[in-house]
Amino acid sequence: MAQKARKDRAKSNAVALNNLHIGSLVVNGLFVLFHFLFKSRSLWLWFILSTPSFLCQFVLERTGRPSYDPATKALKSSGEDLAAPGLTEYMFDVVWVTWATAVLVALLGNWAWIFWTVVPAYGAYKGYSMMGAAKQMAQMGGMEGAPTAPAGNRKQRRAA
Repeated sequence: MAQKARKDRAKSNAVALNNLHIGSLVVNGLFVLFHFLFKSRSLWLWFILSTPSFLCQFVLERTGRPSYDPATKALKSSGEDLAAPGLTEYMFDVVWVTWATAVLVALLGNWAWIFWTVVPAYGAYKGYSMMGAAKQMAQMGGMEGAPTAPAGNRKQRRAA
């Protein structure tokens, strides 16, 4: 049963990574092609602002790609779950926002790179909310020794 789950994860990871790489090739290839054939867009900005997307794709590839034994073709590792929430989900979001921004820049002009600011703004928001949750958990940890009111109705609490 566990082997089937590993095989299913390996298959879904391989499909997701292949789709990710094909999408990246299409979007970035069309951007560069559009730059050279139709309207000149800033390749410097494209390279700088696409670098986080490329790094996210690299990390997703390294952690999510299933590995197989070359001799027996047996599954060695199914890779990390690419459908997991949290950092993995955020890395996919960085890639998709970068693709959308590259398409907008190709169609509308270099000023559309401003839409890419969604990526660091969302990261700051998530970081701030995680800091608030960490503070709240730290405060709850300090209250472990404090006496608590007994549960129940008023009569039961008086009797206690």
